[in-house]
Amino acid sequence: MSNSTRGNLYRYPDEARLGGVCAGLAHYFNMETWLVRVLVVSGALLTTGTFFVVVYVALWFILEKAPSTSNGSKEKPIQVKNQVWQSGEPPRQAMKDLNDQFERLENRLRSLEGHVTSAEFQLNRQISRL
Repeated sequence: MSNSTRGNLYRYPDEARLGGVCAGLAHYFNMETWLVRVLVVSGALLTTGTFFVVVYVALWFILEKAPSTSNGSKEKPIQVKNQVWQSGEPPRQAMKDLNDQFERLENRLRSLEGHVTSAEFQLNRQISRL
């Protein structure tokens, strides 16, 4: 899990509260989305708010929507956070999620094995060979 290649900056409207700019910045810098939102709101309140509003709206129009990553898998890859401010899951939650995924895979494998070793499968295989 290296952060040396950040990729492109996109906005994420699916994870958005307003336009997805903060979510895009969070993905780009590998930070929690709530932390980026707090930083932006704090910056707007502590300084000239119009500057942050103009920059936010400009980024909303400039940044492209994130490309969809639908590769047929319903599960997102598990990322473990190293620091509190990084995005990802705490190690204990990641381990629990990994165990859940392995259990689901084991159940699928058992189901597949049961089907392949069944008499019905053998009969269908013999009929297909004819």
